[in-house]
Amino acid sequence: MNRHRNWRSANKDQGQVALEYIGFIPILLFVALCGIQLGWVGYVHQQAETAARTAARVEARKPGAGSAAGAAAISSGLDATVDVASGPDAVTARVTIPIKSIVPGLSIDPAKATAIMPNDDPKVTGP
Repeated sequence: MNRHRNWRSANKDQGQVALEYIGFIPILLFVALCGIQLGWVGYVHQQAETAARTAARVEARKPGAGSAAGAAAISSGLDATVDVASGPDAVTARVTIPIKSIVPGLSIDPAKATAIMPNDDPKVTGP
C-alpha cells in the first residue's frame, strides 16, 4: 500500500517540472538574444573603425576617393555614413553606422569611429 502512494506522488511531480521549464524558456531566450545583440554591437563597431581607417588612408593618397573606399571596405548591408575632411597636415575620416536592435524595446546609439592620417598628397605637402 505504501508503494502505491509513492508511485502516485511521483507521477504528480512530472507536470510541475514541465510547467517550471516552460516558465524558464522566455528568460533563456532573452539571455540568448542579449548575447547575440552584444556580438552584433561589437561587430558593427569593428566595421566602423575599419571604414574610418580605410577612408583616411585612401584620402591621404588619392584626394576624393576616401569616402567610397571607406564604404567599400565594410559589409554592404551596413548603412554607413563616411565623412572625410582634408587639412594641410592631416586627413580626418568620421564614420557613423546605425545599430539595429534584435532585443525588443532596446535602443542602441550608432557606432562612431574617427581616424586621422598624415596628408601624403604632394599638392598639399609639397615634393
